Amino acid sequence: MKILGLKSIVRAKRRYNSYKGTIGRVADNLLKRNFKADKPNQKWVTDITEFKVNNEKLYLSPIIDLFNGEIISYNISKHPVFSQVKDMLDKAFRKIPDNTNLLILHSDQGWQYQMK
Repeated sequence: MKILGLKSIVRAKRRYNSYKGTIGRVADNLLKRNFKADKPNQKWVTDITEFKVNNEKLYLSPIIDLFNGEIISYNISKHPVFSQVKDMLDKAFRKIPDNTNLLILHSDQGWQYQMK
């Protein structure tokens, strides 16, 4: 490349960042980095992650049970929008057994999780 005078252009990757500040209510951190559960449906965690498939950005929003790593619910969307999180939560809440007490849903509390 040097002999031919060729140079490559390296573009910095733009990482997905959902931070928009506090726009709603922020809940207390009940887990305090204790990401282990003694039984199912005790602690669920969620977040949104960006990835590419065939050069197209997609956003994955799962809920994972910390007891065994089971994916309780998920949604894949072309854009990180509130309806994606709402759909994922609706599907997950339908799976909560009637005898479940004190289930904690932990997130990074990005703007999607601060909505009413």
